[in-house]
Amino acid sequence: MQQAAAHEPVSAGRLRQLIAEGRAVVLTNAVHRPPKTCAVGAELRTKVNANIGTSKDYADLARELRKLAAAEGAGADAVMDLSTGGDIDAIRKEIIARATVPVGSVPIYSAGAKITGRGKKIVDMTASDMLDAVRQHMADGVSFVTIHCGVTRGVLRSMEESRRVCGIVSRGGTFLTRWIQHNRQENPLYERYDELIDMAREYDVTFSLGDGFRPGCLADSMDRAQMHELMVLAELRDRAVAAGVQVIIEGPGHVPIDQIEAQVKIEKELCHGAPFYVLGPIVTDVAPGYDHITSAVGGAIAAAAGADFLCYVTPSEHLSLPDEEQVRVGVIAARIAAHAGDIGKKVPGAADWDREFSGLRRRRDWAGQLERCIDPIMARQVREHGRPTDDDVCSMCGEYCVFKLADEADD
Repeated sequence: MQQAAAHEPVSAGRLRQLIAEGRAVVLTNAVHRPPKTCAVGAELRTKVNANIGTSKDYADLARELRKLAAAEGAGADAVMDLSTGGDIDAIRKEIIARATVPVGSVPIYSAGAKITGRGKKIVDMTASDMLDAVRQHMADGVSFVTIHCGVTRGVLRSMEESRRVCGIVSRGGTFLTRWIQHNRQENPLYERYDELIDMAREYDVTFSLGDGFRPGCLADSMDRAQMHELMVLAELRDRAVAAGVQVIIEGPGHVPIDQIEAQVKIEKELCHGAPFYVLGPIVTDVAPGYDHITSAVGGAIAAAAGADFLCYVTPSEHLSLPDEEQVRVGVIAARIAAHAGDIGKKVPGAADWDREFSGLRRRRDWAGQLERCIDPIMARQVREHGRPTDDDVCSMCGEYCVFKLADEADD
C-alpha cells in the first residue's frame, strides 16, 4: 500500500481505508509481487491495462515479450496475458517473470485450450478443470484474474430473450454459455464461488469479475442481459469483499456515447463504489483500423464519469492480433483518455501536468516539450519530419509564431 500510494494523490492510510471499503484494490500476489505495484480505484489516477498474448496463428513467445516491452515502455500500468495458442502455461510464466507491472489473466482460456488440446470440446470441461486453472494461474503469480461468475442460467435466459445483434462476444462468456447449454447445469464458477474466494484470499489476488454478456455492438448496449449480469456481479462483489478479497468489476464494450456516463454511475451505485474496469468503451462500430481512437473517445468520457481502469484497444481490434507498434499506439491512446478523464474528475495533480507543459510551449522550450509530453517518440518523429529553418519555432507558423511575436512585442 505504501509503494502504491507513493504514486497517488492519497496517503497509504487513505488507500488502506479505500481498500477496506471495497472502493480500491492493489494488484499484487502473495507469491510474486510485481516490481511496480499498481493501485486502482476511487480517488486515484485512472490506470491503463494492455492485453497481450498468443493465438493459434501467432504462438511466438519472443513476439509476446516484445509486446510486453512495448506496453511497459509506453506507460501501461498493467498487462493481461490472453494467450490461447502454443504452450500457454510456459508463456504465462515467462511473461510474469519478465513483467515489471502487475499481470492479469483469464484462466478459462487455458482450461478450454487444454481440453481441446486433448481432442475434446469446450463443453467437456469439468468443474474441476475450471477451478484448477484458476488456482494454477494464481500459483504462477498473476495479480488479478478475470472470472466469468456472472454467466448464469438466469442471465442466459435474459440474453436469449433480448434479440441481440451480435449475441455474446466475450470468449469466456461464450465458453461458459456453451457449457451451460450442453450440460444443463449451472456455471461452476458461480456455484463454487466460495472456493474461488478461498483461493484469492490465499494468494492475495484480485478478482476481476468478467462481463460475459458485455455488448459487442452499439445496438446491444444496456440491454436486460447486460444489466442482469451486473446485478449478479454486484452480489458477488459484496460476498468477496466481506471475505477480505479485493474486487474489480469489468464493463463494456461497445456503448453509444450518450450512455457512457449512465453506465458508469449505475455500476458505481449497484456495486457500492467497486473499481470499474472498462474495455474502451468503443463509441462507434464502423471504424475498424481506428478503434484505438473510438475507444479513447469513450475511455475519456468513462474515466471522467468515474471509471477507474481502462483496457486499451489497438488499431487491430476486430481485425487481427496486434504487433508491437500497435500495442504501443494502443497504450498511448488509452493513456491520453485516462489523463483527460483524470482532469475531468478533478484528480489532484492531474491538471498540473498540462499547466507545466503549457508553460514550456509558451516559452518555446522544445527540449522540455519533447521530454514531458505523453509520447516523446512520436513527438520527436513529427518534429524531425517537419524540421523548421528556425529551431526556435515550428514549421507551420515559422516567423509568424504567436509566442515569438508576443515576445518581440514585449521587447
